[in-house]
Amino acid sequence: MNAPFATPVLPFKPSRRGLLGGMGALVLGIALPTGGSRAQNAAAGIKPGTRVSAFLEIRPDSTVLFRSPFIEGGQGVFTAMAQIVGEELDVEPTRFVIEGAPPGPDYLLIDGARFTGGSMSVRKSYETMRRLGASARAMLIQAAAAQWKVPVASLSTERGRVVHKASARSLAYGDLAKAAAALPVPAQVSLRREADFRWIGKPVPRLDVRDKSTGKARYAIDLKVEGMVHAAVQHASRLGLDPAAIANEADVRAMPGVQSIHRLPGAVAVVASSWWRARRAVETLQVTWADTNTAKARLMPASFSSEGHRATLMAAAGEGIAFETASDATASLARAKTVVEATFDAPYLAHAQLEPPSAIARFRPDGSLELWLPNQAPEMFQADAARVAGLTPDKVTIHSPVLGGFFGRHFLYQAAGPYAQAILLAKAVGKPVKLIWSREEEFLRDAVRPMSVARFKAGLDENGLPVALQAVAIGEGPVSRWFGGEPGKADPSAVEGIAGKPYAIANRRVGQIHVDDPAIIGFWRSVGHSMNDFFYETFFDELADAGKHDPYALRLRLLANSPRHKALLEAVGDLSGGWKRGPFAAADGSRRARGVAMASPFGSEVATIAEVSLNGSDIVVHDVWVAVDPGSIVNPAVIEAQVQSAVALGLSSALLEEVVYENGVPRARNYDGYPILPPDRMPKVHVRIIASGAPMGGIGEPGLPGVPPAVANAVAALTGKRIRSLPMSKSDLKATAG
Repeated sequence: MNAPFATPVLPFKPSRRGLLGGMGALVLGIALPTGGSRAQNAAAGIKPGTRVSAFLEIRPDSTVLFRSPFIEGGQGVFTAMAQIVGEELDVEPTRFVIEGAPPGPDYLLIDGARFTGGSMSVRKSYETMRRLGASARAMLIQAAAAQWKVPVASLSTERGRVVHKASARSLAYGDLAKAAAALPVPAQVSLRREADFRWIGKPVPRLDVRDKSTGKARYAIDLKVEGMVHAAVQHASRLGLDPAAIANEADVRAMPGVQSIHRLPGAVAVVASSWWRARRAVETLQVTWADTNTAKARLMPASFSSEGHRATLMAAAGEGIAFETASDATASLARAKTVVEATFDAPYLAHAQLEPPSAIARFRPDGSLELWLPNQAPEMFQADAARVAGLTPDKVTIHSPVLGGFFGRHFLYQAAGPYAQAILLAKAVGKPVKLIWSREEEFLRDAVRPMSVARFKAGLDENGLPVALQAVAIGEGPVSRWFGGEPGKADPSAVEGIAGKPYAIANRRVGQIHVDDPAIIGFWRSVGHSMNDFFYETFFDELADAGKHDPYALRLRLLANSPRHKALLEAVGDLSGGWKRGPFAAADGSRRARGVAMASPFGSEVATIAEVSLNGSDIVVHDVWVAVDPGSIVNPAVIEAQVQSAVALGLSSALLEEVVYENGVPRARNYDGYPILPPDRMPKVHVRIIASGAPMGGIGEPGLPGVPPAVANAVAALTGKRIRSLPMSKSDLKATAG
């Protein structure tokens, strides 16, 4: 990631809770090394996820502090971690207190890195977390065996206690903590049989619900540190401009509470005694902005518009770099009886999270830096914050509070977060600075989902069955933008949801034409799947209609050799009361139809059916049925909640959401210009979870991609009108309403 702004961290220093280690708690480790690279790991002799001490602290009262390598942002990962670790440790999940772990090599569990995203947290750490819990349990048993002078094999555990049944003795974990902490981590441990699970696979209530519902949860925007001042910023309207002159600086300095005014890269800031005073003052500043012609990662052209960029993508010729090929799609298309073609597009989308971005920066007397900021990748932010501050990473401490919004917003994007500004301001004023972006500044600097266009061409045989399919995705994906692309290779985030489909179409080619996107693009919930499954699955229905097949039946036919997908499609049909496309008359007299779609995102499989009607030109979605197969299950209640929220976001994006750029600036600067799905348009959502036993997949994102195409296919069945451009609110359906 070559973004200019990020955040650093110091060697881990135990919190007040950590100091309990000196009072007899099992701090299965206090002094944790820092750093994030594989080289540092090797030098320190640390294999991520193996040192129990980095993760677990058992207190004198036998409650367990767990340092989660993943950040909680509403997806339920803290609860899942407690279930998995608690299962093997033999501690009820309700006895866990969980906080985000500091940066350090112990937590680099995603192929030598750490981030919370891509629906990877649980599936990538499941076995590791089980082993951690089992290792800690073994250490506690060994400590008890030494104290009682009995064989280890004669001991067992019962929910936070080590038990010697022969003598009817038992010891609470908290009483054994200090002795256990001195023992080495066992090289081998036995894991509990799945048949004996008590918490894994069960709908354990979320551990964070009470604090969130009673206002006790502390988000970054809620935090305070002693002696801090407040700051607000006004950004240049276009990325790449810097403040040249301020016409009324003296007048603003005289406003109540104002302490100082600062020029920053791409922004001006006011530091004041309260955030409201800082905001009022900074918005009063009359700033002249100029291109300083210094080296910048990106300069947004003044002529840029989303309509212009869409036209550029539409005009891109060719089939692009191949990502997926099977047999000879070109030759098969030439022999096909019928050829079907269509072009689709999807707009920029904002994250539009409820919690505005914020950061607190504090320099300590020794020159080291402490930061509190929402993030999904502590080590990445650690490295960049160190660069911004002119420090080494070991001189920066990062605190990662729970997130008040997720969806890929809190990765490391150029100029899309306030922490670098907070660092510069704290250094300038010599005090801790809390910086909050207003809603308007957040909409201006969000890292949007990229705009995308896709062209499809398919061939049907004399029976109307698809024998060939060519597709090309046109645009730029966030993976190549932030992690670098390989020359001559397509970006997987640009083609996922088009490539890798399970349907038995013998001749296929999926490619990408890379077109640089002038906007700051980022990851958005379900990433490329969020638009690409819409493209593919609506085109599939067009093929079915062209071949005179029912789209549900055609999917079943093309999945005959894929039992997992076929069973999932049959399950969603059963869940919906039996497939019926329509149009049909509902019990309330409305004219309705249904659409179906499938998706294979992030290791899970999903089938979706939506039922719609029209109210004038407005699409009314009454019910959405989702069958999801994540392979195996940790918490079915969390899975259902994730699917519910994914349906809401998928429907909001499909019907309403669109970031529109004019003259290099997003038109919407708040929710009044960026409508999201209102509560009265939320359908009933029905979820069926199928544990097929396949390798564990993700769950935070898979529920979203099937929603837009299922709705679009239902609309087509109802009206005969194909929607190929999102959001659907742009389509005039009045003339087709029955």
